[in-house]
Amino acid sequence: MRAPGMDKSKTIQAVGFNLLRLVTAITVIPIIGLVVYIVVKGAPAISWEFISAAPSNGMREGGILPAIVGTLYLTLGTALFSVPLGVLAGIYLAEYAKETFLTRIIRVAIINLAGIPSVVYGLFGLGLFVLFLKLGTSILAASLTLSIMTLPTIISTTEQALRSVPNSFRVVSTSLGASRWQTVRRITLPQALPGIITGIILGLERAAGETAPILFTGAAFFLPQLPHSPLDATMALPYHIFVISTQIPGMPIQIQYGTVVVLLVFVLGMNLIATLIRSSARKKRQW
Repeated sequence: MRAPGMDKSKTIQAVGFNLLRLVTAITVIPIIGLVVYIVVKGAPAISWEFISAAPSNGMREGGILPAIVGTLYLTLGTALFSVPLGVLAGIYLAEYAKETFLTRIIRVAIINLAGIPSVVYGLFGLGLFVLFLKLGTSILAASLTLSIMTLPTIISTTEQALRSVPNSFRVVSTSLGASRWQTVRRITLPQALPGIITGIILGLERAAGETAPILFTGAAFFLPQLPHSPLDATMALPYHIFVISTQIPGMPIQIQYGTVVVLLVFVLGMNLIATLIRSSARKKRQW
């Protein structure tokens, strides 16, 4: 015979699970509906010419190739600067830094920096990279600005991923004669790789979709040709969407939504690549 308390506990558990399912549905269904709506509106504009040609007729015709290439350049430039620095900083905080008042202040500062509005980073990049360092409105200045914006996310996720690795791994490695760096490089870093990749992709996805930072540092209104150097300005999909949606009268709605579809595919493609890498790394994880 079941105890009354057990039946009550199972009822509460079932109610809790149902509430979680309801909240999940309320969150996910509108997002799926929004994506479907954008795809339906933008699909008529998608063609080979739209992907491979430059804009023409005041950006009302032609394609968005310069914006696609510019977004790719900015994302790669951001990764080049932010990923090594962010991962190394996360390794230092997780594996080498002692628990002092200073390190606690640094962690709080990193968390606060992650919440700063992107337009503030854009103004900072304008003052430091464009004006003070005289890089001008360029891919390099925009990439450096986006790198500073994504660093807090990469540092925090790298540190948390490393701290989630059981300490017994470190103890066994050290007892076998490995140095701290050898333990980090061969044991903890490979085990924490799925979490680190997640943080990197989150940071780069934010960089790929931001408008305000590149508006001040590297994005151009219209460039019919591809950039030839890191010191050239470039078009980018987020800024291009802003321009064709707000600055150009009579812009066909299909082109606006078609550009958004391309940006979504770009971001989802990054997610897919990250998911495959994470899955491969998790299969090798030993805990």
